[in-house]
Amino acid sequence: MDRKIVFLDVDGTLIDYRTICPDSAKKAVEEARANGHKIYICTGCSKAEILQRDLPQLDGMIGGNGAYVEDDGEVVMHQALTKEDVKHIVDWCEQRHLGFYLEANSGMYINDYFIEQGPEAMARYVEGKGGKNVDREEWKKRIAKGYILAHGEDLYRTDVNKVSFILSSYQDHLDSIEEFPNLIANTWGGKGELALFGDLGPQGITKKHAIEVLLQHLGAKQEDTISFGDAKIDLSMFELCAFNVAMGNGGEEIKEAADYVTTDVNDDGIYNAFKHIGLI
Repeated sequence: MDRKIVFLDVDGTLIDYRTICPDSAKKAVEEARANGHKIYICTGCSKAEILQRDLPQLDGMIGGNGAYVEDDGEVVMHQALTKEDVKHIVDWCEQRHLGFYLEANSGMYINDYFIEQGPEAMARYVEGKGGKNVDREEWKKRIAKGYILAHGEDLYRTDVNKVSFILSSYQDHLDSIEEFPNLIANTWGGKGELALFGDLGPQGITKKHAIEVLLQHLGAKQEDTISFGDAKIDLSMFELCAFNVAMGNGGEEIKEAADYVTTDVNDDGIYNAFKHIGLI
């Protein structure tokens, strides 16, 4: 088989919604790389979040839903929010008493409201993906350990890829579209009005665009690309890549757009698909 360039979404694809990477997925990535294929993650997470995950060795990453591109340790592209945009978002969220986290490559920076609201929101996110009896106290500990509490000027940063904020209602998302016409507003953690989070990032940032940038950097061909995803945000990868795989735990929209639907993330989904495609 010709050498392929594989793009893996992270949450719900390479790792489960408890942030655990199955051993079979690690084995699949290791064997595929040993066979000469290049494996990149293509995720909404920033680098700081990824560094907290127990992932296999990779060739690089696309983070922030396309804001950051890295190949073998080299930064190929980084399109951060401006300090003015970050200040506007921070102040707007504070006025509305919304917990948020700034997704920067240097860390995940939160406000006091996130300490309060985050454990419940994150637990509900995991439960919405099929998790049972999710421990809120455990999430409190994880937030305290993995996120950086900041105040005032310390939140007005220049290295932020995007900002996720907890929705008190779907109206917060609708209002964010009006408040920030120069940014892209999305939701995650539930479909439509059931969404738990809103997020705001720079215009022109998509997973598709980031893959184009990386392919140009590598001097690689689109026909050699394969992508894996589980959610609507991954559809832009599917628009570009030559072969596309949806996870068994994915939504109907992503499954309909896929060339192949594998098993669930925790039912050896990555390994089975790598085997089916011939990467291993």
